[in-house]
Amino acid sequence: MNIKTVELPMFFVAGISVRTINQDGRADKDIGSLWQRFTQEKLADKLDDKEGNELYCVYTDYESDHTDYYTAILGCKVSSIEYLPEGFTGKAIPASTYNVYTPEGKFPANIAATWQHIWATAEGRIYTADFDVYDVAGKGFEDIQSKVYVAVD
Repeated sequence: MNIKTVELPMFFVAGISVRTINQDGRADKDIGSLWQRFTQEKLADKLDDKEGNELYCVYTDYESDHTDYYTAILGCKVSSIEYLPEGFTGKAIPASTYNVYTPEGKFPANIAATWQHIWATAEGRIYTADFDVYDVAGKGFEDIQSKVYVAVD
């Protein structure tokens, strides 16, 4: 798997969120529901301070690690989270070092396989905020390209 390490400054993400856990398929269902709602209701269009056209799925507020509860936020990178539409969640993603994984294959199976690999092999995770970035512009669902960013020490 192709992995590189990058340093990123703090940035903001705004979107819709759910508290979930990676057990019994719950996260798949919960995050799938976020995707369905976000795309069907065209919620990205409600964000005035959007930066770029990518979608972000942020995993944050971990109770301990990837085996426990965390918050997933599906949304967009924004310049501010001061004024958000009703029902939206904003989060400052801290400046950090990230291992960046490039999933291979068809979406969404490639994301699931990448996270399975990360859960089995990643060392030095700090569980502050991890995220996926999706380039969805002009692409069919299975052809969505993505990168997975995992915060490390």
